[in-house]
Amino acid sequence: MTTARELASIASLLADETRAALCLALLDGRAWTAGELARHVGVARSTTTGHLHRLVGGGLLTEHRQGRHRYVALADASVADLLEDLAARVEPGPSAPRGLRAVTADAALRRGRTCYDHLAGGLGVAVTDAMVRTGLLGADTLTPAGTAWFADTLTPAGAAWFADTLGEPLRPGRRPTARRCLDWTERRPHLAGAAGAALCAAFLGRTWVTRVGSGRAVRVTPAGTAALSTLFGPDPRWQHR
Repeated sequence: MTTARELASIASLLADETRAALCLALLDGRAWTAGELARHVGVARSTTTGHLHRLVGGGLLTEHRQGRHRYVALADASVADLLEDLAARVEPGPSAPRGLRAVTADAALRRGRTCYDHLAGGLGVAVTDAMVRTGLLGADTLTPAGTAWFADTLTPAGAAWFADTLGEPLRPGRRPTARRCLDWTERRPHLAGAAGAALCAAFLGRTWVTRVGSGRAVRVTPAGTAALSTLFGPDPRWQHR
């Protein structure tokens, strides 16, 4: 059983703003070097290295060595789920004045991004809504607009859809097949779990979505707009921009 001390120890790892920024950067699901992370969060490399040692030691990150290079990544999908859940519970405060570049980058993240290995933002929620509406995901409640807090269930039709349409049959494993992840920008759930990971991999692999720069943001391609419209019907949230 988890003790209060152990819970406080994990919480303390995220109580530092720099360590929280490092973890949020790694939500793109890729491995980064300490130098890359230092430039991203705007702190000295020596400071970044110290924080990374604590995060690895606390089990939130894992490290991989390849030749002379040392890479770090989130330990697993459960850490990504924890970060996204915490971020969704933060009440947005008043926005400070920002430059055009920062505003543009924020808008891109809100339109669509990866959350570790699944789709999030407006795009991720739109695809999740469409899967509920078409009976691929079980729904707790479904509004006339087709939005829902979906049940953590992939229907038999959904399992067949992954195998037949995406060519990604889902096999039983330790990870839940379908899991709702509360989206921190949309404040509604998007699809995570093994199904969410397979969906994201298929969309990227077929170039229906592509990454925007080196961060987490993704955009729908013209091919993706056509494919998603064919699969789920038109939706402005997957129009190419």
